[in-house]
Amino acid sequence: MKRTTRPPGNRRNALFVVVVMLAVTSASVASADDGPGPFGVTVQADTNKASARVGALFGAGDGLSGHFCTASVVHSEKRDLLVTAAHCLDGGGKLRFVPGYRDGKAPYGIWDVKKTFVGDAWTGGQDEDSDVAFAEVAKQGAKGIEDVVGGNALATGRETGATAVTVTGYPSTLDAPITCTNKPTVHSRTQQRIECPAFAGGTSGSPWVNGDGAVVGVIGGHEAGGDTDDVSFSIVLGKEAATLYKAARKAG
Repeated sequence: MKRTTRPPGNRRNALFVVVVMLAVTSASVASADDGPGPFGVTVQADTNKASARVGALFGAGDGLSGHFCTASVVHSEKRDLLVTAAHCLDGGGKLRFVPGYRDGKAPYGIWDVKKTFVGDAWTGGQDEDSDVAFAEVAKQGAKGIEDVVGGNALATGRETGATAVTVTGYPSTLDAPITCTNKPTVHSRTQQRIECPAFAGGTSGSPWVNGDGAVVGVIGGHEAGGDTDDVSFSIVLGKEAATLYKAARKAG
């Protein structure tokens, strides 16, 4: 499963896996029927506005090492909100978010998590259908994190697979984000899945962003996001997620 405690592996080997997977799959995947494709190919994410909104989650400490989950900035009136998986917030303690993290550097600053928001069904029994959460980060001066990197909309009630999505996240063995585009498919009434290689431990919380720039899922849910690196899951963002998002936007 893609929980946060996978032991760190050899970084060079992890990069090798991504490169080999790209070579194997790029020749075999078909072009997207609603875009240029190809689908299901994982590569290192470019440095751009979209990837700047995605970052790595770290625990307490002065340095940047041991990132364990992924989160991303979503729009809020106070311009201070992240979305991730609820199981990424289980450990408690101080959390820090580093948007656009690469190679030990924090190009857009290090942001302290001030408050977290998880649903009652997750708090009461870690219901896998409730594995989504929000986090408020402290402002730096007068600026919220959304003022610095922008933020995606959060879209609930969308049909699974209506459009392709791009998933971007941070495997715990890499110091740069990876990204992959594919069409999600239905796993169950409450869960969706996507086939993208090399999304290993540390990618929990990675946003699924559609062509309109809206988050329609995050890696988590079934099997805490998946028990293999090549298939990832997300809950279907429905009424519960919408209610939690609204509460997080109003809080503070």
